[in-house]
Amino acid sequence: MTGTFVGMPAFPTAARDALADSQLRGNLARATGTIRAKRAAAVAEVPEWEALRAAGAAIKDDVLLHLEDYLVQLEASLTASGATVHWARDAAEACAIVAAVAKAHDADEVVKVKSMATQEIGLNEALAEAGIAAWETDLAELIVQLGDDLPSHILVPAIHRNRAEVREIFQRAMGTAGRPAPDGLTDEPAELAAAAREHLREKFLRAKVAVSGANFAVADSGTLVVVESEGNGRMCLTLPEVLVSVVGIEKVVPTWADLDVFLQLLPRSSTGERMNPYTSTWTGVTPGDGPQEVHVVLLDNGRTRALADQVGRQALRCIRCSACLNVCPVYSRTGGHAYGSVYPGPIGAILNPLLRGVGVDDQVDSLPYASSLCGACYDVCPVAIDIPSVLVELRSQVVDAHRGGLPGGEAAAMSAASWVFGRARRLAAAERVSGLTGRLATRLARRLPGPASAWTDARDLPTPPRESFRAWWRRTGGGGDA
Repeated sequence: MTGTFVGMPAFPTAARDALADSQLRGNLARATGTIRAKRAAAVAEVPEWEALRAAGAAIKDDVLLHLEDYLVQLEASLTASGATVHWARDAAEACAIVAAVAKAHDADEVVKVKSMATQEIGLNEALAEAGIAAWETDLAELIVQLGDDLPSHILVPAIHRNRAEVREIFQRAMGTAGRPAPDGLTDEPAELAAAAREHLREKFLRAKVAVSGANFAVADSGTLVVVESEGNGRMCLTLPEVLVSVVGIEKVVPTWADLDVFLQLLPRSSTGERMNPYTSTWTGVTPGDGPQEVHVVLLDNGRTRALADQVGRQALRCIRCSACLNVCPVYSRTGGHAYGSVYPGPIGAILNPLLRGVGVDDQVDSLPYASSLCGACYDVCPVAIDIPSVLVELRSQVVDAHRGGLPGGEAAAMSAASWVFGRARRLAAAERVSGLTGRLATRLARRLPGPASAWTDARDLPTPPRESFRAWWRRTGGGGDA
């Protein structure tokens, strides 16, 4: 099971480092602000937007409730259309299947459509170990790959880079991976895009094998769907002889009519457009047109674990639009790398613990706390995932997973509070003591000693009242004379 960047610290540590990077915060603020404004304008054009959200959520919930039946139907439809279907329980199985297909065709390289599923399973790294180079063809993914970097956003993986940084990456690294950047390259977006196009064109023309994901898989016809903005996906899906698509089992939709709902929701929520510039669909093998060998890897990799969580399973509705990232006050200040996963932001804060399980990794356990619970993510989610509620549920699961053994400071404090609040006399005594000692402490210092200093370093220490509520109640006879 993969999905977390190896060696990344827990979120509080990584976020602290990210907050110190003013260039990162500036890049994020400009990019997310632009995307938010475009999305708001596009959504405002649709009077029935809330009805569309409800329809999308209902379709996804029906799929999750009857997932086994729809997957069996999808497999039958894919097979009937000439595709070979593989089932992968985890990342290792999925990567092995893709590598085996490439080796069967003596391919030492593959071209890739941008795919979160293949990033999730660490496909590029697995193929490299098998002696196969995987070339990213999405512009932002290309920037990340050439820069030996990590993606930081679901939709715009290089959102943390500005165009001057992109120019430097192209000049330094393009020549090591193929056609070099042209002399005199500037940081004008059109020139950068043209350099990427020339660099990738030779890879498209010589590749025997392509790898894709799928935004949707239509069960009744076996049609896979990829939406994108640049045309690189269309090149990958049509030119190579062999196509391997790695598809999460939750991506299935029942019919083309259901697909229509998501093709309205997704572009407005992701890029702020009425429709995606490129919507590619393919159904198995068509003789003489496109890839003549099609493989579909249906990927679990923790999805059935998430499905079993009655509160968290709604995260499997996600259509990877990234709208929740663009409105999140935490993400906009820390960026995606701080989450330590290919799925950053609010959706990553719930999806990673659901896929991997809690209580086994400190980095994953920190993610449900990477939120202010402001609710903005739920407001913009096109399939109405109640992310704040799932975050709260996962926090309780993290706490439960760490019960037993020697309690930590927080657990000890909560146990002490429980003992005090368990009896009225104890609480009354604590109020008298806390009032006296609290007033003395605030006069002597505004910062608590020892571990408690972490609390006062970020907050002002309040001065306790001179009189408790109980004392006031006794003195006033229940407040009747007040």
